[in-house]
Amino acid sequence: MRQAVEYLASQELGGRYPGTVGDTLASDFITKQLRKLKLKPVLKEKKNKGFYHDFTYGKTEKRTTHNILAVLPGKDKKLRNEFIVVGSHYDHLGMGGQGSGSRRPDTLGVHPGADDNASGDAIVLELAKYFKKKGSSRSIIFAFFGAEEQGLVGSKLFLDWLKHEDIRRINLPANQKGIVAMVNLDMVGRMRDKALSVSGTGTSSQFKAIAEQVAGQTGLNISCTPDGYGPSDHASFVAVDIPVLFLTTGGHMEYHTPDDVPSTLNYDGMQQTLEFSEQLISQLANMPTTPDYISVPSTNTMKHAKFKVTLGLMPDVMGASRIPGLRADIVVAGKPAHTAGIRSGDIIQEIDGKPVTNMDDYMQRLSELEPDTTIPVKVLRNEEILTFQVHLIPPVKK
Repeated sequence: MRQAVEYLASQELGGRYPGTVGDTLASDFITKQLRKLKLKPVLKEKKNKGFYHDFTYGKTEKRTTHNILAVLPGKDKKLRNEFIVVGSHYDHLGMGGQGSGSRRPDTLGVHPGADDNASGDAIVLELAKYFKKKGSSRSIIFAFFGAEEQGLVGSKLFLDWLKHEDIRRINLPANQKGIVAMVNLDMVGRMRDKALSVSGTGTSSQFKAIAEQVAGQTGLNISCTPDGYGPSDHASFVAVDIPVLFLTTGGHMEYHTPDDVPSTLNYDGMQQTLEFSEQLISQLANMPTTPDYISVPSTNTMKHAKFKVTLGLMPDVMGASRIPGLRADIVVAGKPAHTAGIRSGDIIQEIDGKPVTNMDDYMQRLSELEPDTTIPVKVLRNEEILTFQVHLIPPVKK
C-alpha cells in the first residue's frame, strides 16, 4: 500500500487532475494491477481500454477522462447476478489554484493527494487481491472513479451508463438494480486512536450490526452515521436508492493542500482499515438475502446552519474519534480559535462553560454566542485539559 501511495501521490503525477498526463499515468498503474489479477474487463476493447469507462464533462472547458472498472464474478449461481461496488476515486486537484478546491488557492504547486485519495486507491487494490484469492458469492465491481473532485462526476456517469444499453458492455449488471450495495473508501490514511468513521449504516437494516460486529473482531473504534450522504462517490449511489457504507478516517490540516504527501500517512492504520474492510465486504458479499434499502434523511445540518460567530475551525463532522467531545480537525491560522491557542487535533469538551459531546452540542453552543465577546473553550490535548479564552468574530459573508 505504501508503494501504491508513493507512486500515485508522487510529484511525477502532478496531482492527478482529470485529463492530464498524471491522470493517464495513474490510470495505467491501477489498470496494470487489475490485469495482473486477471479480473474481468467491462468492455470488449482490448488491453487497458477494456477496463475504462470513458466520459467527457464540463460546460465551458471540456475534459475527457474515465472510470477504471474491473469485475470479480461471484461463485454462487443464485447470488452472482447481484453486484457490490467497492470504490474509491483516483483523481485530485492537480496544481491547485483559484477555483480548484485547494485550501491554498493562491499557491500553485502539486497537490499530491496522498490521503485524498491515494490511500483509498491503495486499499481497494489490496481488496481486489484479497477477494481474487478468496472468492465471493456475489459479484464485486472494483471501481476507481474519475473526476470526483469536480462534483462526483465519474460515479454519477457510471450509474447513468448502466441505465442505457451498450452492446460493448460485458461482465456488468444489466441496469442499476443489479447493484445491491456500495462500499466507498475516501481519505482512509490518517487513522488516530484506532478510530474509523462508517457512514450509511442506516441505509440497510443489517448494516449497523454488521459494522459493529466487524469492529469488535478487528479492534477498531467505529462511529456510525445512519445516512449515506456526503461529499464523496457513495452519495451518487444512495441518490438512486442503493444502500452504502462510507469509510473514512477524517480530515486534517493537509487536506486539499500541497502538504498531503505520502510521509504523513499512518500505514499501520491503513492495514487496520484494510482488515476491517475485508471482513465487512465478506459479510456483505455472502449475505443469504439481498440487502434492503432504507431512505435516511441527511443528518448533516451544519452546512445549513447560520451563526453570528465563527471559531475558525473545521470540526470532525464524521465523528471519527472515540474520546468524548468533538475533535477540531482543522484549525485555520489567524482565526479566533488559532489565535487563542487551540490547535488541530484538540478535542473540544466545553464552550462557554457548557459541555460539548458531539456535533449537535457544538452547533447549539455556537447558536448561543454573540460576536465581539470572549468566552472560555476547554479542550483535551493528548492527556491534558487546557482552557483558552477565545475572542469571537462574525463569520465572513459570502
